[in-house]
Amino acid sequence: MINNLLKNFCLIIFALIAPITLPAGGIQKTLNQNKFPNNTDEIILSSRTSLYSFPEIHAKELLLLETGTTLSILRNWKVSESETWVRVELASNKFLDDPHKIRKGWIKM
Repeated sequence: MINNLLKNFCLIIFALIAPITLPAGGIQKTLNQNKFPNNTDEIILSSRTSLYSFPEIHAKELLLLETGTTLSILRNWKVSESETWVRVELASNKFLDDPHKIRKGWIKM
């Protein structure tokens, strides 16, 4: 009886302590283990600019962005030596803003 009680006690202690060191849950060792997006390239517009659906001047204009709008750069597209387009995402609060609002598009640099 004492032998079974000791086994059950050890099993319960192991079941409570062991999972905290597993990767699926429990202790977080460092913040670098998480795969956070690295959107460190941001720009603030100094003039009014149009947001296009794809990188061409004759593309559909989605929005007219006002001066001071903050944008995150997603990628660059170089059409020629004199023409560069940037895929951007508007800074927004994803919980409060309208989910159907246009957030991504292209601007000409």
